[in-house]
Amino acid sequence: MDLKRLRYFVAVAEEQNFGRAAGRLNIAQPPLSRQIAQLEGELSVTLIDRSRKQIRLTQAGQILLERSRQILLQVDRTFQEVQVIGRGKQGLLRIGFVGSASYGELPSLLNQHRLHHSEVDLALHAMNNAELEGALVRRELDIAIARPHLDNRDFDAVLLSEEPFVLAVPSSSPLLAKEQIHLKDLAGETLVSFPRRPRPAYVDQILSMLDEAGVTPKDLVLTQDFQTGISLVSVGAGVAIVPESVSSSPRTGVVFRQFLGPNPNTKLTVHARSDNRSPHVINFMATLRKFRQTPKG
Repeated sequence: MDLKRLRYFVAVAEEQNFGRAAGRLNIAQPPLSRQIAQLEGELSVTLIDRSRKQIRLTQAGQILLERSRQILLQVDRTFQEVQVIGRGKQGLLRIGFVGSASYGELPSLLNQHRLHHSEVDLALHAMNNAELEGALVRRELDIAIARPHLDNRDFDAVLLSEEPFVLAVPSSSPLLAKEQIHLKDLAGETLVSFPRRPRPAYVDQILSMLDEAGVTPKDLVLTQDFQTGISLVSVGAGVAIVPESVSSSPRTGVVFRQFLGPNPNTKLTVHARSDNRSPHVINFMATLRKFRQTPKG
């Protein structure tokens, strides 16, 4: 059924006059009369009683008027909702991030985005780099925030932050008696890192640092996520090398210390599929670029 004919019928039914309805619709009366006749023919019923000077709706016409108002209202609301979502003013943005990102600038970035796009819901998922890449490839995520980055030519990438590493040491560790800790001092220590799999991953960057310093840890304990790794440090299972931003959130049983030796910066990078041109993604990346230009502190 043609929605235009329904709109014409509602106008005629409400005005109870073809001439006034034609004026309301800004069309000539003869085409309007033909459209109503075609609607009646399509339904095989009489909708308007034309036997009197003032037209009246038949019983079928009354039912159609009630239903048509509901249908047209729902259609109009649907179009408005689709347009709002299409402009990025409502909807859902799915963001995946490595666990350590929650200690750095990511919370501030998300708050900044919410400030300007409060009607857009954010679905947040903590993942490792391999999970982030797979989810972005399968379009299960809109944004992926990785450390240091995802090596995929199908992704756009924008740097979020860059920072040095620090040591996370159990509060009972003899290392804390040293005025300065050198990476070489970890030679007799158990190293806690993540993830266990897949590899290569964050742990391989840490092992490369230690190798550059000529250090082989006594033992290596791998966990599947950052939070578990820090928990193991807190109970004395070993030391960990973590981004400096992690030290801004105190953890019972863990002391954060700077160290001497090789210390390349670690980065957080925001990724989106190059072919994802949705307003939600475009708006988030625009927020990110403005966020990076804003002085911190």
